Amino acid sequence: MDALEIARWQFGITTVYHFMMVPLTIGLGLVVAVIQTFWYRTGKVEYLRMTKFWGKLFLINFIMGVATGIVQEFQFGMAWSEYSRFVGDVFGAPLALEALLAFFVESTFLGLWIFGWKQLKRGVHLACLWIAVIGSFFSAYFIIVANSWMQHPVGVKMVNGRPHMTDAWAVFTNNTALVAVPHTLFGALAVAGAFLLGIAWYHLWRRRHDGIDTVGADGRAVAGEADIPGRDKTDYKVWMTSLRIGAVVAMISFAGTAITGDMQGKLMFEQQPMKMAAAEAACHDGTGFSILSVGNVGSKNCNDIVAVIEVPGILSFLAKGDFTTEVKGVNSLLDEYKAKYGTHLPDNPLYGDRAGQDIQYVPVMEVTYWGFRMMIGFGGIAAFAALLALWVTRKGLVPQSRWIMRLAVFGILAPFGANAAGWIFTEMGRQPFVVAPNPDASGVDQVFMFTAAAVSPGVSAAELITSLVVLGSIYAVLLVVEVRLLVKYARGGVVSAMPELAKALSEKKDKTDDDGGTPGAQDRPGASDDVLAFAY
Repeated sequence: MDALEIARWQFGITTVYHFMMVPLTIGLGLVVAVIQTFWYRTGKVEYLRMTKFWGKLFLINFIMGVATGIVQEFQFGMAWSEYSRFVGDVFGAPLALEALLAFFVESTFLGLWIFGWKQLKRGVHLACLWIAVIGSFFSAYFIIVANSWMQHPVGVKMVNGRPHMTDAWAVFTNNTALVAVPHTLFGALAVAGAFLLGIAWYHLWRRRHDGIDTVGADGRAVAGEADIPGRDKTDYKVWMTSLRIGAVVAMISFAGTAITGDMQGKLMFEQQPMKMAAAEAACHDGTGFSILSVGNVGSKNCNDIVAVIEVPGILSFLAKGDFTTEVKGVNSLLDEYKAKYGTHLPDNPLYGDRAGQDIQYVPVMEVTYWGFRMMIGFGGIAAFAALLALWVTRKGLVPQSRWIMRLAVFGILAPFGANAAGWIFTEMGRQPFVVAPNPDASGVDQVFMFTAAAVSPGVSAAELITSLVVLGSIYAVLLVVEVRLLVKYARGGVVSAMPELAKALSEKKDKTDDDGGTPGAQDRPGASDDVLAFAY
């Protein structure tokens, strides 16, 4: 394999893996902050238990996200040094702000939240979590600003063949970033919503399976208690409230991603028309949206692709907001790209053996076409499942079926799949550019970079394969560790984050008011002797 292909596989694998943790960290952090706010305002025991339980899973994921994310920036120097030289003057500001400001704020106040359950006043303790969550939002914003500049370079001028930032405001308010940020945040909340729904469903099913919760004469749930740590009536409230919060968050998030996704799509049609044409397998100019096309979707000339199911006018609506404007297809755009950017890679030492090769302006349509549909499909499935969950549990019970329970748990993966498919589509669809040209820029100062010129010239294919195998192996081990930790503590329930509940059961404990009154001793923050008991 060519060094370029290996470098792309390396960065793609590590980035997609890392991004599986990012949306859960962002989305779950916000949900935990809201839940703790409910506890602060109401004093209800179930909200405290929810804060501790979901907060523990949030911390596990946060730590793993940090461990895997550190590798990303090192790869810029290891495998993509020419890319780093090209974008360094622009990327320096947002990446420095992400690391030195957003991440430091996030980690510092998260540390105060972990250690401050007994040491800080409740309002101050809550504020620490909110500051950490807001820090994670800014962290995402700065990263997306950098990525959006690759999709739509603005605010720079070319000096000695490299872009230099001349307008920081234009870079930080890039319209591509301003649309991508809310789209990413809604996607993160969708992940958090499904996460709450699936785990809460499992615990409600287990309570019913164990005979703790029963059905009353009116068909509604009758919450019971068992002589097991944490399996009391408050435990039922924890899971039913979590399920409903998760379902509502999932549905709102899908609506948010749909609206912002439509805005993002319209920008892509303007800024990267080839990406969107390939996503639709729209080989010829037209207005119809292909729901399903058959043939060789990876074909470069589109001659053997046939739209089996096509809705007239929808492609025009996605691109222009009307139903009649004709949208350029792959074949028309291909001629334009060749005329603007050439037909062969330049004869430049940066390209090595790749100099003079044909430029493939059509991205891999198997990825863009199906990635676009997987993104929408998985998101829609998660939203429909959330709506169905609210309806099924309207009487406070989940079905006794083990298979439905398993389906609810595996449904956690649907928004993860939507997020991953969306990012793969975004990045793969930009090829053959690592920095896509801005169609609005003048020809003299046109800023773009072919991916073939971005890889480190001094790194051999053998070295890249070695790093790919090493990093892939390490990430595989970390994946096993994270999944096992999340499964272990998710199955353990609230008592896994509040071991004081187990201690209290062996004593004559202070009884908690089931209606959410004053917490008993076992539910007070700091009742455990170990300040980190809920964190590991």
